[in-house]
Amino acid sequence: MKTYSHSDVANVVQRLPEKKLQEAYHMLSELADSKDDTRSPQLDFIRLPLDERRRILAEQADQLNAHYEETEGERVEWQGGDFIEDCHSG
Repeated sequence: MKTYSHSDVANVVQRLPEKKLQEAYHMLSELADSKDDTRSPQLDFIRLPLDERRRILAEQADQLNAHYEETEGERVEWQGGDFIEDCHSG
């Protein structure tokens, strides 16, 4: 893996459009403030090629869709009905 200098990173940051600076700042701050060298799963995901990220997200969406279809009856049971019981009845 290539080693990058502070000036390499600064050059990339200088090329960013202004609307992306906040995201870059937060990512770099998180890296600078981390107490260990473990890699963030979020950063690992962002580093993947766009097609691979889309494939993973589509796979996860399919899994969640199947889960929601399987548990629909259970969800309807506990999510259905009124939020507030009528305290004036009966």
